[in-house]
Amino acid sequence: MNDTSGRGSGREPGRERHRGAVTLRRGAIPASTADQRLLDSRTRGDWKTKDAWRALRILSEFVEGFDTLADLPPAVSVFGSARSKPDSPECRLAEELGAALARAGYAVITGGGPGVMEAANRGASEAGGLSVGLGIELPFEQGLNDWVDLAIDFRYFFARKTMFVKYAQAFVVLPGGFGTMDELFEALTLVQTGKVTRFPVVLMGTEYWRGLLDWLRDTMAADGKIGPVDLELICLTDDVDAAVRHIADAEAALSAEQEAVRAEAVGRAGADQRAAAEPARED
Repeated sequence: MNDTSGRGSGREPGRERHRGAVTLRRGAIPASTADQRLLDSRTRGDWKTKDAWRALRILSEFVEGFDTLADLPPAVSVFGSARSKPDSPECRLAEELGAALARAGYAVITGGGPGVMEAANRGASEAGGLSVGLGIELPFEQGLNDWVDLAIDFRYFFARKTMFVKYAQAFVVLPGGFGTMDELFEALTLVQTGKVTRFPVVLMGTEYWRGLLDWLRDTMAADGKIGPVDLELICLTDDVDAAVRHIADAEAALSAEQEAVRAEAVGRAGADQRAAAEPARED
């Protein structure tokens, strides 16, 4: 009698990778990721035959992300290490932060992985908030954590990075590695260059970030590579309430500015209409 359950066949459940509607397991998982194949300059022979079709796949990721996240409430993107242990100080801080953001009415967006990301998702979910995970195809599969309520798996980093910025009112960055640094400095660059306006960037974990901030001030700013005002783009704190308050205050200030601009536009339009009506009355 054949055993169709897989028991005794020597086949373990194995790792799993999701690519949109497609699920790959074991030997069906390719050795490289979509990002690796896109950016590999050694495959020049494929550029004319594959890149045009690849552009449609890239477009589909933007469409999927925009369509899925369009109805998201105000949200904050939280970053930090996937390698942090659940009992680490940064994970405990991330869980408290996720809960505080949820209570303040914000959805929490993370990369959907383990470590700090899972802690922030857990805090938001347990506090009754919306917990969002934007996963990415990696050579080493980490999967989405169990505390994510709304998840999207991306093939391409740049599509995913757009969603982190477009649908967030702020970034909060906890201790992490290269990926965390990437998100931090991208956010600072976007704010510095005016690509996004009034976008708070909060660093949590003062001891972890102190050396970096000292270098930014004593080396980068001192050498004129950034201005002193650029250092003011960063809010450094270990106080969860202070971090949430900083985000809420920035959002309130932006709303007040936008309302003032609207009021000024209405006032100008009214003045123009009155000025246009004056000659007609004189005639």
